[in-house]
Amino acid sequence: MAPATDTVTDLRSRIDRVDAELAGLLEERALLAAEIQRHKPVGGFVGRDPGRERALVAAMAHRAPRLGAPRLARIMSAVIEAGLEAAEEEARAPLADR
Repeated sequence: MAPATDTVTDLRSRIDRVDAELAGLLEERALLAAEIQRHKPVGGFVGRDPGRERALVAAMAHRAPRLGAPRLARIMSAVIEAGLEAAEEEARAPLADR
């Protein structure tokens, strides 16, 4: 096995870059999900589609096998719920605040 050449500082810097990208992607996802909520006849938590969520997690598990479907299901549930909460807060906000 080759010796590791990255220091903890180097690795943390790389994680910081990934986290910054992840934050941007999560914001984009939340904006898209909020737009979808405006088109659904029944939105919010009631309008969740468990079958679609399972398919999403299964597809992600192929790209992130280290995490696997059970962990990704927990992560994506939290992401979906946070996006729904943000969309609901935005929908309740007065127009002047938007």
